[in-house]
Formats: sequence, C-alpha cells, structure tokens
Amino acid sequence: MSDISQLLERANLALLARRLDEAVHLAAGVLQADPENVAAGQIQGTALLMQDRSEEAIEPLQRAAARSGDPNIETLLGRALSNVGRREDALSTLRQATRRQPPYPQAFLELGDQLSAAGRFEEAATAFAEGIALNPDALVLRVGQAYLHLKCNDRAQARSQFEALRAAAPERYDTLVGLAWVLAADGGYAQAAELFRQALAARPTDAVVRLELAKCLLELGQRAAGEAELRTATGGDAASAGPAILALTATPHGRMFLRPSAAMTFLGLSAG
Repeated sequence: MSDISQLLERANLALLARRLDEAVHLAAGVLQADPENVAAGQIQGTALLMQDRSEEAIEPLQRAAARSGDPNIETLLGRALSNVGRREDALSTLRQATRRQPPYPQAFLELGDQLSAAGRFEEAATAFAEGIALNPDALVLRVGQAYLHLKCNDRAQARSQFEALRAAAPERYDTLVGLAWVLAADGGYAQAAELFRQALAARPTDAVVRLELAKCLLELGQRAAGEAELRTATGGDAASAGPAILALTATPHGRMFLRPSAAMTFLGLSAG
C-alpha cells in the first residue's frame, strides 16, 4: 500500500471515529501530495462540516464534487453553502445532485428540508414527491414529507404518514418524535408523553424532546413530574432557560413568575 493510500485510510478511520481534527489534518496531507484526490477532499470537507466550519468546508467539497459528480459530495456541499447563507447556490447544487443516476435519496431530503426552511413549501413538497417517486423504498424521504405536512399544519396527513412509517419501521427515532409532536398538537398529551418517553429511552440527552415531554406532563396536570423534566432538560445551563420558562408559563397547570430571576431560581439555574 502506498504512503498516500495509508494516509487516506487513516484519515477515513479518524473521521469514522469522530476524531475530526485528526481527520482534517490527515486529509490535508493527502491533498498536499495529490490535490485532486476526491476521497481526501470529501473526508476533509465532511470533518470541517461536522465541526461547524462550513466556510472552510466549501473549497475541498467543491473540488471533490467537480471532479467526481458524486451526489453525496454535492449534498454535503449544498449543506455547507446553506450554512454560510449562500442559499441559491446551495439549492442549485442540490438540484444538480437530484439529477444524478442512480437517484440519491439524501439529495432530495436536503433539498426538501432547505426549501421548507426557506418557507418555500410547494417547492419542498415537489422535491419530496419527486424523490419518493424515484426512491419508493427510501423511508427517510417519507419522514421528511411527514415533517413538511406537520410544519404546514396539515396534522391529519402528518399523523397518517407518521403512523404508517412507525408501523413500517418502529425503531426510527425521527418517526417516533414526529408522531408524538402531532399527538401533542392535537391535544393527545398522554399518548404523546408516552412516545416522548420511549424516544428519551433511546436518546436520554435530547433536551428538546425532554422539554416536549415536560410540556405534555404539565398539560396533563402532572406538575411535579413536568417541572422535574424541565430542570433535567436545562441541564443546569442558564442559556437554555428561555424555552423552559416559556413551557412553565404557557400551560394551564404551569407557573407564573413576576421576575425572571425567580423562574431561574425555581429551575435551579444561576443567571450569573
């Protein structure tokens, strides 16, 4: 095995192990010796993207995408471009990725999600529909479509789709959480709370889901349990107090505070 091949293998292993600084460094070594190495550009760009260094990720991903026409690399590039505010460039790159053969489901998912985030819901719906037509077995696209229905407040369609997805793949975390959100939005707090608990059993550190569980418990009048979940959700971090305080004050069985400092104290947080 050549020195470059060994270096590339080490870079890939570092990326898989989430040793991201090491992956960036090793991939840079490969690119120094072989500037057109597609795999090294993809590894470096991916590691930078995972470190929230999207501006730096663009150049190696652009070079790798231009040389390979790989829809996976183009999808990563589209995400990086979007992260730095280059929305139209991102959408153009993602549309190109969706035209590759064989069809790449993640490209349609990223395109649909970005269009949805921009409030371009009809275009997002088209992206998901086209992706599903080309990839009928790609559950990830049906999940994205269900979340779009939820975002557009089409809760009946969202619930129907999430229920079908859960029946097909009960282990999917995103489906479990999506169905719980729909149930909570429709006032089915007990059912939603049970699904949120199941989700937290799989990912106990998901503060957003724990906050949603707390809201359900407060709506059900289970004040002590709900407040305990809110304290856990904040994790002692004052920066996360806002959503927790809003949850406390917005539900019929919550609490009102005359001073923000009193709410912070109640949640066991320090404003300092």
